[in-house]
Amino acid sequence: MSFEIRDKLDKNLIRLLNTKNFELYYDYLLEQNKLMNLTTITETNEVYYKHFYDSIYLTKVLDLSKKNVLDIGAGAGFPSIPLKLINSDFNLTIVDGLKKRIDFLSRLINKLNIKNIKLIHGRAEELAKTKSFDIILARAVSKLNILLELALPVLNTNGYFVAYKSINYQAELNEAKKALCLLGGELSEIVEYNIDDKLKHVYIIIKKVKTTPKKYPRKFAKIKKSPL
Repeated sequence: MSFEIRDKLDKNLIRLLNTKNFELYYDYLLEQNKLMNLTTITETNEVYYKHFYDSIYLTKVLDLSKKNVLDIGAGAGFPSIPLKLINSDFNLTIVDGLKKRIDFLSRLINKLNIKNIKLIHGRAEELAKTKSFDIILARAVSKLNILLELALPVLNTNGYFVAYKSINYQAELNEAKKALCLLGGELSEIVEYNIDDKLKHVYIIIKKVKTTPKKYPRKFAKIKKSPL
C-alpha cells in the first residue's frame, strides 16, 4: 500500500502502519463500504491517518498489555482493531448496537486472524451487571456526558476511560463535570496530538477513582434524554 509519509508525525507509529494487515484492513473496509455505511473517509492517506494513525497513537499514552479492554460503538473497528494489529497482548470486547457492523467486524477479524476479541451486539449500559474492564475506549460515539454514564459503571476502579475527541472539546468537558462527579471519575489527562500539519485531535482520559452508585447506568433512552 502506498500512502504519504508525514515526517512531522511519529515515525515509529507510521512504520507500524506499513504492514500487510493494515493493507488488508484498508482494502476490505473500502470493499464493504460499498455495501454498508462504514466510513465517509475513503482516500488512502485519509484512512491511514484519520482512522489508523488516530487509533494507534494511544499506545504513546497508555499501555494496554494484559488489560481487559472495551470498545464502545467501534463501528468499522476504530480504534480497537488497529490497536490490536500492533499489540495483540490484551483482551478486547467490542459492543455495538448495529448487527450488520458486528457482522462486518466478525468477518474482518477472521480475515486479519486476530485473537482474543469478543463481539457483542447490544448496548454498553447493558453490560454493567455482568462485566467490568480495565480500559474503555470510545471514538466518535456521543457527547462526553453521555459516554461517561455508559462507560464508568463498567470500568474497574483505577481503570481509565479514553474519549477520542476533536480539538474543540472544551465545551463538552465543561458540560460533563456533573457526570464525572456523580459517577466516580476524575480528569486524568488531556492529550493533544497531530494527524497532519493542520489537524489536531485529543484524548480525554478519565480515571475512575471511586465506585459508581448502583443506580447508574440508567436506561439509554433516559441517558440520552436527560444527560447528567
